[in-house]
Amino acid sequence: MRFKSLYLPDSGPLLGAGYLLLWLLLWPTVQPYWMLPYGLRFAALLLTPVRHWGWLLGAEVVANAGINVFQGMPLSWRGFIIAEWPEPLVMAAGLWLMRRFNLHASLQSPQDVTRLLLSVILIVMATTAVDAALIALIHTPSSPALMISELGEDLLSHYLGILLIVPLMIMLLRTRFDHRALASLFMDGLLVMLPSMMILLLLSAQAAPEPQFARVLSLALVLFFAFRHGWRGASLAMIISSLGMTLVDQHLGHAPSTAAAYLFLAVAGTGAIMLGSATDALRRSSERVAEQNVYLGAVNRRLDQLAQQLRSAARGNLQTDENQRRHLAAELHDELGQNITAIQTHVKLAQARLHQAGMEDISTSINTILAHMRRALHRLLDDLRPAVLDEFGLLRALDEGPIRDLLNTAGVAYHTELHGDPRLLDDDTRTAIYRLAQESTTNAVKHAQASEFRLRLRIGERHGIALALLDLRDNGAGLPSRLPRGGRGLQGMRDRVTSLGGQFRLRADHAGVHLRILLRCNICHTEVGRLKSAD
Repeated sequence: MRFKSLYLPDSGPLLGAGYLLLWLLLWPTVQPYWMLPYGLRFAALLLTPVRHWGWLLGAEVVANAGINVFQGMPLSWRGFIIAEWPEPLVMAAGLWLMRRFNLHASLQSPQDVTRLLLSVILIVMATTAVDAALIALIHTPSSPALMISELGEDLLSHYLGILLIVPLMIMLLRTRFDHRALASLFMDGLLVMLPSMMILLLLSAQAAPEPQFARVLSLALVLFFAFRHGWRGASLAMIISSLGMTLVDQHLGHAPSTAAAYLFLAVAGTGAIMLGSATDALRRSSERVAEQNVYLGAVNRRLDQLAQQLRSAARGNLQTDENQRRHLAAELHDELGQNITAIQTHVKLAQARLHQAGMEDISTSINTILAHMRRALHRLLDDLRPAVLDEFGLLRALDEGPIRDLLNTAGVAYHTELHGDPRLLDDDTRTAIYRLAQESTTNAVKHAQASEFRLRLRIGERHGIALALLDLRDNGAGLPSRLPRGGRGLQGMRDRVTSLGGQFRLRADHAGVHLRILLRCNICHTEVGRLKSAD
């Protein structure tokens, strides 16, 4: 749950009245190095629309006039205007220019903090220069050392006022709090801030140099809250610690802290705000990275599901294709094979009569044609469904089957190295291995003009998964620089391996083509048990 920031009314009179009240409440805190009303003016002009600035500046003039009357220091209209108006107008003009150059009331990133602090320094220097010019104009010029001291006092007090008030106003009016962040901040305030402030205030109540030592120790408290709670925690810790020690200096009779102590506070506060902003930015970046990791994890899981679905669909297509091939092979064997056998039988029966009629050459031609048709049918049946797998098994089919016959006929030396138990593999994987070897040898004979072909197959088991590593290589001409499109060779082999969830790697060696294929499948325990029992 997140809490909304405070509501800022879009009404000039209401804003002016609230500003007047805050100005009067902060005026009693003014000290030589402690100008909180200056910070209030900067924050009000930074956070409110330009159209309401007249109400704010008018409320400030009314408040200053009332304060002068209350303190018994009535001024002439001319003196009052010269003393009270230039500084607010210079600040308003400077902030108007800064806002035109994309200055935002934000401390969310180190860049925003740097931009805001640079604007603060420029405006503080501008208003201090105006104050110096007015002092030189109205009063009798004093010694240069005294003038420099007064200017330094203005610079430090104005900068501290902005540093203490502006982050607090931005936090209240422009940011939202998470209830867990508020609870954590509250608990740290009770467990860390309260005991630490008690110790620091006790040190500040002692004689010198303990108060200065307490101010140095307050830096550790501010840095702790900057690390834990970002720039919000740093600004709150800085306000509480500095306000507490300032009240001790004011009400316990100690001499006011020196400029060096307040300068230390300004430097420490600036560093703490920047550190807190960097911590917030790093935390947001870590959260975004964590969210992106969660999203990418979900996307990867979805992609894995889609890939599994595609593999299942491709495997189903392969199974359908193999079933169609098996059915077509059975039909061709039963119909066409029987018809060829019947024709051969009839020709043999009619051979005597053809011999008597002097047409024995016709019977010889018919038998030659029928033998050619039978060989073509056998090759077609072997392409459709390798019956040798059912007859010999995978290892014998690879070592002694039609693949060796094809290579021997082409004059290609064939070397095999077969290890493992094919019964660990399912039927689809065994068929795929034979098809891959068959396609590779066909390419070696038709295209590579190879003189040697090597086949290596290793089958094993790992973590309940059967693995088959198939290594195919020839010493032919190798692959062309540009593979033809639309071919069923290598792309068909790659698709077959991908559909089974395997890995296909093509290595175009100098001595030919080298394929390394890894196939995985669940161990077919039922098949292994059935075959072992049959043995």
